[in-house]
Amino acid sequence: MKKSAAPPALTRRDVLAAAVPLGMAAAAGLPSRARAAAAPAGAADPLPAGENMIDLHTDGTYSTVPLRKQAVSIAIVQCRVRHVDARNPQPGLKANLAHMIKLIDEAQHGGLFPKHDLLFFHEFALTGYSDRWDRKDVLKLAIELPGEQTEALAAKAREHDCYIVFGSYARDRDWPGHVLSIATTIAPSGQIINKSWKARDLRGVWAGGTFEVFTSTIFDNLSRFVEMYGWDAVVPVVRTDIGNFTTTSTQGDPELPRAAAMKGCEIFLRTATGGFTPVDAQADAYYNGIYSCVANNALSPDNPGFFPSAGGWGISHGYGGSVAYGPGGELLAQASADNQEQEVVVPIPIGQFRRFHRQPMAYMDLYRPVFDRYVGPYPPDILAKILPPDGEAMARYVAGKWRWAR
Repeated sequence: MKKSAAPPALTRRDVLAAAVPLGMAAAAGLPSRARAAAAPAGAADPLPAGENMIDLHTDGTYSTVPLRKQAVSIAIVQCRVRHVDARNPQPGLKANLAHMIKLIDEAQHGGLFPKHDLLFFHEFALTGYSDRWDRKDVLKLAIELPGEQTEALAAKAREHDCYIVFGSYARDRDWPGHVLSIATTIAPSGQIINKSWKARDLRGVWAGGTFEVFTSTIFDNLSRFVEMYGWDAVVPVVRTDIGNFTTTSTQGDPELPRAAAMKGCEIFLRTATGGFTPVDAQADAYYNGIYSCVANNALSPDNPGFFPSAGGWGISHGYGGSVAYGPGGELLAQASADNQEQEVVVPIPIGQFRRFHRQPMAYMDLYRPVFDRYVGPYPPDILAKILPPDGEAMARYVAGKWRWAR
């Protein structure tokens, strides 16, 4: 697997310059994280993380754990979507797992680069994707977390002393019948330390409104999700010894990275399959002063029912284009234009970055009345009681939930 060359690591001057357009330069005079950590308890303390509590400071700082190193390396592993037969999924799942393990070993033993601290795969590297599947099909091939696949990946995380992030269709015994799209984080210890549900699905953009994704998202099950896991899990921030990161498969949602950055996200990791809009990923970085990475799949001609091109969905890449942006919106690394399997190497001076980084400046007092009054086109909790069997039935069901004027 070839490696995409990465620009040199950012200097302190680069980090400070990137902060200027975000209004963060004025915050450079705030106490450093070391001093803030030693300060008496007060306004800086987060609310205790629990039911209806959110880990969010009120002085611009955020919760962290000590870093194990001052600079880290992320490898975005752009790989193919390989076909899985829903009628007999085990051979395909085993082949895809073996391919992921091969790519992990190649990434960590390539010789040209030192070992990476985090390997970041796209949304459906294990299960593949097809718009021809219905709910029963996907539930046959969806993995369990933990399960056979994560145990094998956990062994590789321990072997290479690295974090592994990947997206997958998953099923959960607490959510029978639900198809989940989860971005999973495995720590170097082999432990699963985070399972991020997709926050919400795109609506009204598939095949002229005749097809809708039937994945169960947080928004579509909001009340029960919060009851089970608490509000802090709605916008997850994983605090690790290589930095704070948020993982998601949600596209085109400026509020999600904004909320994550307020909670202390430093590296926003977005899994994709079949496309994303690069300016969306760049804006996540620029407006929030964070690193933003997208792992998309490589060209996948042997996968039936996959996106052959961007079509009319307003997506710039049907495949390929995995990318990383720095906290000022600057391009750090990008996959080559041939859209083949490859690594996109992203060096991040996390210790240096953390010395000056604060929450994004958001003038909520100015805009909160508008947000409080706003009513979106669809209500939450639409999958709390009904689980349509396929994409066409989902489209009909969703159409009946529309709340805006027609």
